[in-house]
Amino acid sequence: MIQIGCCGFPKAKLIYGRELKLVEVQKTFYQPPKVETALRWRKEVPESFQFVLKAWQLITHTPSSPTYRRLRVKIPDDKRNRYGSFRPTEDVREAWIRTQEVAQALRTEIVLFQCPASFQPEEENLAQLREFFRTAERENLSFAWEPRGRWSGELIGKLCRELNLVHAVDPFARPPQHGKFNYFRLHGMGGYRYRYSDEDLEKLYQMCVDKPLSLCLFNNMTRYQDALRFRDLVESRES
Repeated sequence: MIQIGCCGFPKAKLIYGRELKLVEVQKTFYQPPKVETALRWRKEVPESFQFVLKAWQLITHTPSSPTYRRLRVKIPDDKRNRYGSFRPTEDVREAWIRTQEVAQALRTEIVLFQCPASFQPEEENLAQLREFFRTAERENLSFAWEPRGRWSGELIGKLCRELNLVHAVDPFARPPQHGKFNYFRLHGMGGYRYRYSDEDLEKLYQMCVDKPLSLCLFNNMTRYQDALRFRDLVESRES
């Protein structure tokens, strides 16, 4: 099965839900919505619609990240060392609980943990990553992990196997290292403005056939149009 969608809603939910059946929620990364809001989102799309979501940045990113500008509550200076990089703090644990509550409201089955390029495979980071994923309550959720920066494929695969993670990746940038399903994030070759060609989409389809489930989430400027074109290609192959 190939599920196709976008990173974020490029159209109103009502319109988007008529054409595509999957979305990766971005707002949960910057600032999770209230549970009541997430429940409303769930009602605004068809029953078969699938949400996946990005874990709150307080888990993965330190307060030095520019993404914290979109955080509603300012982090006090004396607490800045308690957030991000999977630190074993009560603050990170609470951020995971908040993410988990929204995931339950949306009835999602997959949560993505996207790390910044500054999160490198250093000893402290590896220890914190292992501790977080070994102890985080999953409640039937699958975890996808997107490392960036100087992570070798060998180390990514080792950690994913050890910690029961799916390697989330742009397959045009590097091959996936491990996972019971594919989690493909399509950022655009060479940059956000890239439009995927028909040949690219054919290659993407071939990358999907080795797993029983592939999630293909477009994150480029023409993501909605490219997702629809890929949907049509998949339907033509499977009809």
